[in-house]
Amino acid sequence: MFSPSDFFDLSGWEHQNLFAVQQVWEALPRIKDYVRSNSRESLSDLFPGEYFLTRLAVIYQGELLEENLSLVPGEATKGAYRVFYKNQELKGAVVLYGGVTLSGKDISIGEGSVVESGAFIQGPVIIGRQTEIRQGAYLRGGCLVGDRCVVGHTTEMKNAIMLSGAKAGHFAYIGDSILGRDCNLGAGTKLANLKLIRTTIRIKGPEGMIDTGLKKFGVIMGDGTETGCNCVTSPGTLLGPKSLVTPNITVKAGYYPRQSVIR
Repeated sequence: MFSPSDFFDLSGWEHQNLFAVQQVWEALPRIKDYVRSNSRESLSDLFPGEYFLTRLAVIYQGELLEENLSLVPGEATKGAYRVFYKNQELKGAVVLYGGVTLSGKDISIGEGSVVESGAFIQGPVIIGRQTEIRQGAYLRGGCLVGDRCVVGHTTEMKNAIMLSGAKAGHFAYIGDSILGRDCNLGAGTKLANLKLIRTTIRIKGPEGMIDTGLKKFGVIMGDGTETGCNCVTSPGTLLGPKSLVTPNITVKAGYYPRQSVIR
């Protein structure tokens, strides 16, 4: 009932080994070590230590380019962002705007992704292909972001996973949570991860209460689930695939089956 396959289609996803667990929330404490061990080419090889970019940088086939560049902005998630070096198009180039801060080791960014000015990325972090990290985003360690995702303006992400196609475009908090494929968070959505009374989080199952053993546990959001603007999910919320949360709602903790509508 609470296995990863009840919430996500993991077929073809390169990080599905992270979900080799019985209960889906058991993936949460594994994220940081998994990301650290599975980072591809690390940006720390190009930008040692904590590095503040003072100007535009493009990474293409492991090489850092900072001059003779021209850009044709477009939606990276649709492969529409184009980069030229000496008038030659660089397919799959990674774009880092001036004003980005990279902190620590084990930061990898996939082909065709764009990181806008003001973003702060603290390792370990894996960012997939054709993903947008927008202005002012804060990824503060232990983050796994899939392909064609959006971590939006002033969105904070910590010890969390976004499967491919998930989007949090504006003013969101994603803590100790997992967003399935093609999930979308409306502007101002907050995924609360810590109870006011600091006990471990328990989930009601078919045979009674299950103690997750976790004090920090936000939301498990099944594939295709969406929230309206200014929603808050309580710690220990599990939303089945294709569920819908209407705007301005506080979602109580617990399990909601597939295609639930919470209003």
